[in-house]
Amino acid sequence: MNSAYHRRVASPAELGNATSTGLIDGASDDKPTLIVPLGSTEQHGPHLPLDTDTRIATAVGRAVAARFGDGWLLAPALHYGASGEHEGFGGTISIGTTVLQLLLIEYGRSACNWARRVVFVNGHGGNVDALAGAVALLRTEGRDAGWCSCSVAGADAHAGHTETSVLLHISPGDVRRDAQVAGNRAPLSEIMPAMRAGGVAAVSAVGVLGDATTATAADGARYFAAMVDGCARKVADWAPNGRGMLT
Repeated sequence: MNSAYHRRVASPAELGNATSTGLIDGASDDKPTLIVPLGSTEQHGPHLPLDTDTRIATAVGRAVAARFGDGWLLAPALHYGASGEHEGFGGTISIGTTVLQLLLIEYGRSACNWARRVVFVNGHGGNVDALAGAVALLRTEGRDAGWCSCSVAGADAHAGHTETSVLLHISPGDVRRDAQVAGNRAPLSEIMPAMRAGGVAAVSAVGVLGDATTATAADGARYFAAMVDGCARKVADWAPNGRGMLT
């Protein structure tokens, strides 16, 4: 990511740069906790990159791992999710809830052979059902897994003020500012029936739910800090509910 934020923050240890030495051997207390960013590849209007959700999940996961320090590993992000509601737009690649759930189950089973704990940091709302099913099963199998979302109070739904502001903070060079537009600003509860029937394209021709024209980097910095603080607190408290979600 092209981000002044990431140049200022110490980088955590990353799984992709590690070697296998020491990851399997050792007592349980010495094994690392693995943070796994989960995003999507889907349309985000005419102004945001297709990997917006993955960028946000990765940035939040990196900041959380850096905050906890030694013994925490940041995994390479999972770039594909359940994005069927965006199929009406070019560039969207959805693997669906069933396949995503199976992927997360097998991922967790494998990682827990050497990791003490696995935390999925989710950047896309469409992934929630798969996460809940997968992590709940992993936990019933005795694997210490949990998940949290990159959420912020009062956020609009998709590619609007909130996400555009966060990208202006973490990845400003990749926001097409001359293409920022307002989309459907109706409450999600009002448009959900039409969206369930016809996807996002049925309620917003530009693929935006909210208003991207009002976004600012300053708002993005506040939203991003809230996402990191929220996830870090939930991870520290470690109180997964019946769906494996950290509360």
